[in-house]
Amino acid sequence: MNPNTTALILIGYQNDYFSKEGVLRSVIESDADSVLSHTLALIEALKDTPVTMIATPILFTDDYRELDEPVGILKAVKEAEAFKRGSFGGQTIDAVTAFGERILEVSGKRGLNAFSETTLEQVLREHHIEDVVLAGVVTSICIDSTGRSAHDRGFRVHVLSDVTCGRTHMEQDFYCQQIFPLYADVLDAQALMRALECER
Repeated sequence: MNPNTTALILIGYQNDYFSKEGVLRSVIESDADSVLSHTLALIEALKDTPVTMIATPILFTDDYRELDEPVGILKAVKEAEAFKRGSFGGQTIDAVTAFGERILEVSGKRGLNAFSETTLEQVLREHHIEDVVLAGVVTSICIDSTGRSAHDRGFRVHVLSDVTCGRTHMEQDFYCQQIFPLYADVLDAQALMRALECER
């Protein structure tokens, strides 16, 4: 992998998931701290490399008018009043914003796929990205849908097994072992660093 043409996509690093007070914290409770620790170590290791890093927060208006008869996870988001624009829960966690402009932010995500209704593909093309690396939550939902979409757009997709989080350990293992390998490379953060030849 070439650091100059690789992008790390950070999905769901917002207070409603990762803060102890987050209204959806229980969804990823079992692995949230571990995933966050691995994420921050990875960002720290990559910050002085040419790797492009992009955060893709999901945000809604106060009345969730963007969601027309939502089902599943988006219905749960609306009922929990999560990810409201301007709210504490909707904010990107401080530990990620602390890296400042080193992490680009692509706004507009209102669904499961980080490419849908956003400029993510345009940003990746502008940075001449060939390899997309996915980190964040939730494995079976936003990670999977974004990964499939990236693959369909011609990017090589890599999913970080220890920097993504499912709702359960069983779900995480199933996706990493059975689903992601159908269209992506599955590796851990250390293997990524070796592949990029920038291991600390």
